[in-house]
Amino acid sequence: MAKEIQEKAEKNYFPNIEGKDYPWDKDTITCAEIRSLAKLPQELPLVEEFPDGREKTLTENDIVLLRPGHRFGRAPKFKRG
Repeated sequence: MAKEIQEKAEKNYFPNIEGKDYPWDKDTITCAEIRSLAKLPQELPLVEEFPDGREKTLTENDIVLLRPGHRFGRAPKFKRG
């Protein structure tokens, strides 16, 4: 049972959207899902921030690959454009 709990905990993802971490159970997330989690308006662009400071404006068709764990390295961050 402890192994099942550990495996489940390892599969949690925590994308950071506008400075807040949101629990997520899949290794990918779409722009629509990001907007839904954080209640962001459709008309504003989403920007992915990378650990090295680069930024990428996401299209509505982009699917972002997440890494498991909470605060393992730097959490993926997204913000309004």
